[in-house]
Amino acid sequence: MRLHSLIESDGDTNQNPLQTHPKEDNSVAKKTDTRKTRLTLEQINRLRMLSDVKMTEYKKEIEQVKKQYAPPTEPAQ
Repeated sequence: MRLHSLIESDGDTNQNPLQTHPKEDNSVAKKTDTRKTRLTLEQINRLRMLSDVKMTEYKKEIEQVKKQYAPPTEPAQ
């Protein structure tokens, strides 16, 4: 689709429709669409930070579960 518009452009070489910014691409990917999405460094960094946050939350949750299901301590006599 974009290639077709590039080939049949009006000779306007200032704007290349294939060089659009990923944030400007609002097209919705369909099930039959085989386009490969390209992640920017900003998106990769956000995914990494999100993964780090999820891991720390998971570790805190595991510690709470361990405390909750730990065997009871013997009372001091």
